[in-house]
Amino acid sequence: MSAALTPERLGGPTTISAGFRISWSERRPPVLTAVTLAYPRNLGFATSGLGLAACDPTLLAENGPEACPANSHMGSGSALVEIPLGGFLHREAVELTLLAGPSPNGVLHVLVSAIGSFPVSAVVVLSSELLPGALRITVPPIPTLPEGPYVSLVEMHLVLGGALTYYERVRGRNVAYHPAGIGLPHTCPRGGFAFAATFSFLDGQHARARTAVACPRRPRRK
Repeated sequence: MSAALTPERLGGPTTISAGFRISWSERRPPVLTAVTLAYPRNLGFATSGLGLAACDPTLLAENGPEACPANSHMGSGSALVEIPLGGFLHREAVELTLLAGPSPNGVLHVLVSAIGSFPVSAVVVLSSELLPGALRITVPPIPTLPEGPYVSLVEMHLVLGGALTYYERVRGRNVAYHPAGIGLPHTCPRGGFAFAATFSFLDGQHARARTAVACPRRPRRK
């Protein structure tokens, strides 16, 4: 597992990056069904200005992220999947887009659009919930062919925040601006900012990983 906060200036806005890579000893990689990425609870998501609009999951699945409001975009990422075809494992890079979805229960639902092109061309929408201190992602079983083996997600990297452009109505015009970004607290906890991940697999197995982002160095006094 890896994590980063960019820039890492205490009391200022930042972008969260978190990723993981799954290794295995069997012939085929395990089929991931869910992952929960835990982050420090004192990061300021409430004041980030992210996810002001909701994307329609049906439109997203049919037309891709371009069909969603600009103000629903929350981040981006990439993934790597292993696809068993013809007795061989094929690797495919997948482009990820994070968007705010309908959130009727008071919990921010995040839609993860996963777009692959070769050897399997598909758009898959993963559902997730942004809870206090955790992003819980559900990975649906994705068959390679009807009644064929499932695709295995073996690597993922997500970025929450970043270079996003939002729009607001000012005097009848759409004015572009950048959302504030996730806020870092004014102090760093002992041992740095802790991140962790919990993985669930189709065969009932579970795994965990953790890492930490070290506290920024204090500037030297002149």
